[in-house]
Amino acid sequence: MASPPSNAALLEQLDALLPSSVPDGGALIVRRDALARSMDCTLTLQDRERIKGEIIALYRDAESAAAAYAELKDSVKALAARWKHTDAGAGVTAPGSPVHAMSTGRVDHLGASTFIEKGWSLLSLGDAVAAEQAFVRAIALAPNNSEAESLRGWAQMMQENYDSALLTFHSVLLREPRNALARTNVGYICLRKKIYGEAIEHLSRAIRLNDDRRATLYAHLYLGQVYYEREMFDDADVFFRKAIALGPNLLQAWYELGRSQWFAGQRDEAKESWRAGAAANKFNPWGKRCAELLDSLEQGGAPPR
Repeated sequence: MASPPSNAALLEQLDALLPSSVPDGGALIVRRDALARSMDCTLTLQDRERIKGEIIALYRDAESAAAAYAELKDSVKALAARWKHTDAGAGVTAPGSPVHAMSTGRVDHLGASTFIEKGWSLLSLGDAVAAEQAFVRAIALAPNNSEAESLRGWAQMMQENYDSALLTFHSVLLREPRNALARTNVGYICLRKKIYGEAIEHLSRAIRLNDDRRATLYAHLYLGQVYYEREMFDDADVFFRKAIALGPNLLQAWYELGRSQWFAGQRDEAKESWRAGAAANKFNPWGKRCAELLDSLEQGGAPPR
């Protein structure tokens, strides 16, 4: 009888099953470490933009590798389930067994939550296209998952595909009229379309629901933007400050608060708000905007209206 293959040989065989396009794990680690070292040096604005692009590319490659190994892991589990439920020599799988359920489709909430988390991370990095792809994968694993659908609509919204986003949000709200995240983002789209009355209605309702921390946080930010665009700066300040209190890491609120203060004539206060945003995280896109705006002011520039 031939001896069983060694662990190393088994790993080589498993690696051979993976698509050739999957990045090598060791190479990903080398890239990660190189990026970490590059951020120990003084960075120019161009360096920051380059590093941001490389981080996004590395994240995508890591996602591809993780997804490929996860699929391989699932296929190995399927083989184990098939071995357990197949009579020797018969090769028959009984209906209702785990393998039969796998072949006919199933709802995988755990897998969906993984893609939801990945999509949210990508959305936070500003990569709305890749984020939407992750949310689509989540929906495929768990159809009618309202969180995944709402976040997909958010990714569409960030790409300014407002009509597609509205369809996505309306689909969620038909099933769940009290879904605060979908309602918050419908309010944002109304803001972008300058339908301020409807924007205030949707955002205020989301705040009253107060059952989704993320929705409540962004509803305050977006309401601040509504009042800012209507030049009701005192009201705008109230909502921006509330957003900062609810989510100190939401640096966009510092940026928006500074703009509201600036155009209300409170220029020293505006600079302090932008300094706070820049100091909170210089690598965050909104922290970076705060820093760039301060640099522009020193050179005689002005904030965008």
